[in-house]
Amino acid sequence: MDTIQKRILAEVADLHTVPEGAYNIRANGESAGRRSTANIEITSKENGSGIDIRIKPGTKRESVHIPVVLSESGLKETVYNDFYIGEDCDVVIVAGCGISNCGSQDSQHDGIHRFYVGKGARVRYVEKHYGEGDGQGKRILNPGTEVYMEENSTMEMEMVQIRGVDSTVRTTTAELAAGAKLLVKERLMTHGGQSAISVYKVNLNGAGANADVVSRSVARDQSYQKFDACIAGNAPCHGHTECDSIIMDQGRILAVPSLEANHTDAELIHEAAIGKIAGEQLVKLMTLGLTEAEAEEQIINGFLR
Repeated sequence: MDTIQKRILAEVADLHTVPEGAYNIRANGESAGRRSTANIEITSKENGSGIDIRIKPGTKRESVHIPVVLSESGLKETVYNDFYIGEDCDVVIVAGCGISNCGSQDSQHDGIHRFYVGKGARVRYVEKHYGEGDGQGKRILNPGTEVYMEENSTMEMEMVQIRGVDSTVRTTTAELAAGAKLLVKERLMTHGGQSAISVYKVNLNGAGANADVVSRSVARDQSYQKFDACIAGNAPCHGHTECDSIIMDQGRILAVPSLEANHTDAELIHEAAIGKIAGEQLVKLMTLGLTEAEAEEQIINGFLR
């Protein structure tokens, strides 16, 4: 991997050296490194469109990294990655994609991830998106995530996009069995003329299923964001969705939280708040010696933390 690719890899996966445990690194549409372990097996799909990751039942305190980097202008790809997590596992999965585009053509990565989470398993999933480059070509990322959770399983998802992505449509669907728990934390910032659309559809199908989908975002300059989240309660369950956004400059934000109760014992809550940075917050920080721009950055960083 060249210097640019290594820098992007550090941004999206916090990797500065070869990671411990299992990993698959994809660079410009080709494999740049792979390692399986005794408990985590990574294999290529027969048609070459992605990989399968199989984690043995009972695997504890292990991780798998599957980052993607693009540094070639004009490259467009769609990749399908399937995760099969065995019963009673406790693992961390780190994904993410970074694009450096210094050319005139658009670069695009569409990553479709499907998770099959076994009974009693616990998964922490981290996905970061990042873009850079001074070319006229756009940096486009369209992640699709499908989650199928068996009884009493838990999945924590951290979805982060802070800078450099011109256009993204993030679509996440989840099916939860009895006692399953899904926690989603999305952090997003757009600027310039960027566009970001997040769509979540969660079905709580079993008794005691629980979902909490929370998004925090900042729209700057002339950028546009849409948050569209629907939680459907199909059994005695609990669901909560929340969108908190800061709007700045000429930014635009559309929040569409929705609930669908199909059982009398479904407890569902949605919240949405959009507003600008409070003036008293700016004044307080500026009395400490910060400029207005520095105060805004401090507030935004704390909000997205």
